[in-house]
Amino acid sequence: MTTQNIELLAAYWTIAGDVYPMGPSEVSPFSFNDRMEAAGRAGFTGIGLVHNGMIATVDQIGYPAMKSILEQNGIKHIELEFLVDWYHTGERRRQSDKVRRELLEAARALGVRSIKIGPGIGEDSADIDLMVKEFTVLCQQAADVGANIVLEIMPFSNVRTVETALAIVEGADQPNGGLLLDIWHLQRGGIDFSEIARIPARFIKSVELNDAHRYPIEPLWMDTIHKRVLPGDGIFDIPAFIHAIQAKGYEGPWGLEVISDTHRKLPLEVMANRAFETTMRQFND
Repeated sequence: MTTQNIELLAAYWTIAGDVYPMGPSEVSPFSFNDRMEAAGRAGFTGIGLVHNGMIATVDQIGYPAMKSILEQNGIKHIELEFLVDWYHTGERRRQSDKVRRELLEAARALGVRSIKIGPGIGEDSADIDLMVKEFTVLCQQAADVGANIVLEIMPFSNVRTVETALAIVEGADQPNGGLLLDIWHLQRGGIDFSEIARIPARFIKSVELNDAHRYPIEPLWMDTIHKRVLPGDGIFDIPAFIHAIQAKGYEGPWGLEVISDTHRKLPLEVMANRAFETTMRQFND
């Protein structure tokens, strides 16, 4: 492999600092400007923003200033996260719809590539017909602001297999709707990389790299938000995953999502530089 034409996107948690999903706060202790400068200097051309942190930044400096900072630092690929309960009803849906509106507004204002959505975390089964219907509506709303909708496969959810994920995105069959393939979720979910070949190329919209130790801590949710490691520091066969994705013709940016209780305590510049360097090395194997 070669690193020529490879672009990396630092997912939010990778350089957010000492915060984690559903923690006491999801708002980075580092300013938006400092994070974008660190990402750009390290070599990243893409960035991820999480809803709570993004809204805090909007309140502080507004979208025009954010867009200017992104452009000044060479950040051209932007992904937003994380929409859940998008197919539910009642209070869960009411809260979800508020997040949806704010993510779509941000997508329009910032020129976002993709909005990441979650399956039913902790749910046993998927109502495919319902999820196809709601996924279709969501994709059409995102198309109006020029963004993709990417559904993430997760082992502790109701979309934990390639078969279920494909039933949803193929059923909706929207040009801007597809899957986010994160190596952690595939590996910890027991999905062999050979299954990637089953996914039509048009549905591979986003990809994320990371690594992990041989034995996960339990419950698995705690492993994913505290114990991921930088690519090459664990036991995942990352080059094999990259080969499987590239074999489908994927040409988008490669996300790096490291959610680690040790990495996130490092200085910002160290976090960004280590993340970029260790990930780029995976493309030379």
